[in-house]
Amino acid sequence: MKNLRFTIILISLVILCLSGCKNVSSSSLTPDYVIVIHGGAGNASNRDLNKEQQEEYKAKLSEALSIGEEILKKGGTCIEAIEKTINFLEDCPLFNAGKGAVFTHDGKNELDASIMQGWDLNAGSVAGVGDIKNPISAAIKVMTNSEHVMMTGEGASEFAKLQNLEIVDSSYFFTEKRWESLQNILKAKKHGTVGCVALDKYGNLAAGTSTGGMTNKKFGRIGDSPIIGAGTYANNNTCAISATGHGEFFIRYTVAHDISALMEYKNLSLQEASDEVINKKLLEVGGTGGIIAVDKDGNISMTFNTNMMFRAYAKSTGEKGVAIFK
Repeated sequence: MKNLRFTIILISLVILCLSGCKNVSSSSLTPDYVIVIHGGAGNASNRDLNKEQQEEYKAKLSEALSIGEEILKKGGTCIEAIEKTINFLEDCPLFNAGKGAVFTHDGKNELDASIMQGWDLNAGSVAGVGDIKNPISAAIKVMTNSEHVMMTGEGASEFAKLQNLEIVDSSYFFTEKRWESLQNILKAKKHGTVGCVALDKYGNLAAGTSTGGMTNKKFGRIGDSPIIGAGTYANNNTCAISATGHGEFFIRYTVAHDISALMEYKNLSLQEASDEVINKKLLEVGGTGGIIAVDKDGNISMTFNTNMMFRAYAKSTGEKGVAIFK
């Protein structure tokens, strides 16, 4: 009788243990896919963006997010999701990329974009272009259809034509709002740029960034967005990152790669590494901006040291969010 009781108790304990283990593992499963987007960071406040404007931005972020999420849900790759998501943001005049690009000191639009895939560290970028409708698509063509990583100016435009990408007259990029911003030289500091990072069903990571640069910039200035390791970085062993902010600081401190390196060499979590770089290293030297990121396990970070950052994310688990201010 004692042996029978012992056996029953033992079996019960084993069942409880297995049940508990199952619950733990299911709650820590990597999502099938994750997508995170941003539409720039800055020091605007609720007074600068009224409720109606905030709702308009959130609606466009949600629309962009849905485009990428639907691609990932159907088994599309992270590169496909990123391209189509950023294409939408580039075509939306609300954001400083593509159609909504800001003006240089000379009254021109100079666009930059980059892409990187985490499984082989291949990358592509274009910089200082003024007639490519969707620069992120050109960056992808540089990555996949050339032996180079970065192309600039007229050369990048010529390459884009050979790749049958849509070329537009420079007047396409004109928006009254951005023109007025140039005339006023913006009393408040504002950052633009759009970006997208994704983890797809195949376990691959990628990151893309597109921007119209800095209002009133001179002398062919290029920021961090088209520079691999500064504004964009992806590595399947760590994470995928897209940055937005004061580009000079992001270049000098190789922000995107630094976060990945802290994860790889110091075993920091994605959030710990993001906080270390954005809220400590950058702040100490006066650098402003933020990043969006997703790691190989589907964890995300949307870290910024400004008042706001347009941002949104979605996971296969059903988690989803859209936000502007902290």
